[in-house]
Amino acid sequence: MATKAEMAERTGSRAPKAEETPFEAVASICSVLVVGLFILTFLGQNMVIPSGSMKNTLLVGDHLLVDRITLAPPAGWMPLVHYREPQRGDIVVFFKPVADIVNGQPEFPFLVKRLIGVPGDHIHLHDGIVILNGVAQNPPSEGQNAPAFGVDKEFLDEFPSLTPDPQPGNYITEAWAVDFASHVKDGDLVVPPGQYFMMGDHRHSSADSRFWGFVPRENIVGRPLLNYWSFETPDDQETKTGIGDNLAWMGHVVLHFIGDTRWKRTLHMVR
Repeated sequence: MATKAEMAERTGSRAPKAEETPFEAVASICSVLVVGLFILTFLGQNMVIPSGSMKNTLLVGDHLLVDRITLAPPAGWMPLVHYREPQRGDIVVFFKPVADIVNGQPEFPFLVKRLIGVPGDHIHLHDGIVILNGVAQNPPSEGQNAPAFGVDKEFLDEFPSLTPDPQPGNYITEAWAVDFASHVKDGDLVVPPGQYFMMGDHRHSSADSRFWGFVPRENIVGRPLLNYWSFETPDDQETKTGIGDNLAWMGHVVLHFIGDTRWKRTLHMVR
């Protein structure tokens, strides 16, 4: 005698599929959000390049996926993850060590620069070339352009031969101008323990450690891994923060997505 299952198979009928309840739908969405939040908080982070200080390694409008694990302090709850200390030549994302005053409030923005010196290194620049522990380093591919930020070209190219002089608009901080001399020895800047010296690849358009000093180890967030999307963006776009400006920019992106996307830079590893 045929069973009910066999009878159903012969007749071609199927058991009704259980529908997802609203609770199950909400739970599924929440689980996806939790996993995404975990990845963005502990493993990776999105970052958009706002300035040309790393040109041509990174350009304004590059959208980066930042690895927050490799350079993080080792954690016992993730024993299989590879950790290491920041190394010379790394491109790193970090909190700016001095605050920017925005609408009367201090803010510590994320910056991305190349790590030039680790603790104990002796650094000076001659004619724009970094001399690290007595050895001249290969310059970045970006050419020598006119100096920015209203500082003397000699300050940028012969650092630390001139003492930082904080003036309105030149990004040099008073704290660095006071602390600067204590780190100079025989014409070299000596990187202290637990600190790092950062510079942008676009040496004449980068407000970096020459302007505000060393970056503490705890300020280092991670390193950019992937340029997942690159879009032609004006250099001053970050200064346009109004609602109208944001809506206009969103419309521009939608209309020009195909034409203004830098396809050759999109989905490229950052080096």
